[in-house]
Amino acid sequence: MNFKNIILFILITVSLNTFAQKDGYWDKDRATTKEIIAYARDRVTLKTEDLPVGTTEIVYRITLLDENQEMSNSLVSVLKAIPDPTGISQGSAGAVFLMSKISGDDTCTYALFTSSEDAKKYVNDGKTDKACYAEVEAVNKDAKRLSIDKSSCVHQNVSTLWFGFHSKNWVLKQKIVLEVVPWVDTKLNRGWNQDNKNDIISLCKTSTMAQKMANSDDFCVCILDKIIKEYTYTEFQKLLPIEKNKVFKDFGNSCYSDNSISKDIYEDLRTKAAALIKTQKYNEAIPKLNTIINDGKATALDYSSIGYCYILTKQYAKAIKVLKEGEKADDTELLVKLNLAHVYLLSDDYSEAKQIYKKYQNQNVTDSLSWIEKTKLDFTVFKKAGLSSEDFERVLKLYN
Repeated sequence: MNFKNIILFILITVSLNTFAQKDGYWDKDRATTKEIIAYARDRVTLKTEDLPVGTTEIVYRITLLDENQEMSNSLVSVLKAIPDPTGISQGSAGAVFLMSKISGDDTCTYALFTSSEDAKKYVNDGKTDKACYAEVEAVNKDAKRLSIDKSSCVHQNVSTLWFGFHSKNWVLKQKIVLEVVPWVDTKLNRGWNQDNKNDIISLCKTSTMAQKMANSDDFCVCILDKIIKEYTYTEFQKLLPIEKNKVFKDFGNSCYSDNSISKDIYEDLRTKAAALIKTQKYNEAIPKLNTIINDGKATALDYSSIGYCYILTKQYAKAIKVLKEGEKADDTELLVKLNLAHVYLLSDDYSEAKQIYKKYQNQNVTDSLSWIEKTKLDFTVFKKAGLSSEDFERVLKLYN
């Protein structure tokens, strides 16, 4: 391999290592460094500092020293040279084995616990059945990495660990130094774990806006994203109920206005309204179509549909009003024109209706349905609904 290839290999290796680094940091400010004197054959415990929210891994180092010995390097200083936990090989942790200036012969066994009760029990009886990890071989130094995906010692509900030590020195006391450094995942540090996110989604699903939708998943995820960006989980939990309601309302309005989400919302309303019209539940279809209109998202077909519902519920003045709005939205939509002719006819304004029926009789209202055929179908529906008129036959004769 020539010199250029060697340089290229080194650069690629460095780049890959850089991009492989995890998104987080060693929290030196909440690292634990504690000492305790263990007397001959004694069992003692040390409690770690509170682990920060978002801790996904810890590295700990245990060192046994004679009483006057000192550590040569702190664990924090060693980890500064290791960008993330992947730089520590699981099981060996050779990089963190920088120990005291003088090697001692003192040894101990130890165990880790996630509750103070279990740690106290260990001091009393020496049993490690409640431990999340136990080292049963006597050591004079040890270092390990524990991760959230491989150890029950580290998970989202654990905020503190207790280390229990059993001195194996039968005559003299010994000094035990414990160092623990947490690795904090930057995203999880905000406190939004899976359970917390699901709580927000569930709450969103019960909101009035969400219940208007056939599928509110995208809407609720939009609200969740905005809340996560604005608040840590702890900050959000500290809000008063009235403040949380306002947050949901404000973010809900913002997400409701999002083009991609609102498009789905209004399509859902149209689908529901069409199904209700098909089953002759016109009173139930009207509010759904009104929601679309009031939100300023109505098309000419929406005005046509609600006008049709007003006709079938004998609300002719309202039908004329909305159908006129439909003409403004699209003056070429013939379903609007036809419903307008119907409402004039049923309001005993035959002359006004006649002009419209005659004007468009040779056109189609859709790509496959003629104006005349649609007129006949509508008259059949009107008769079944009790909206009979002697002028129905007069209109049909116009077409002949």
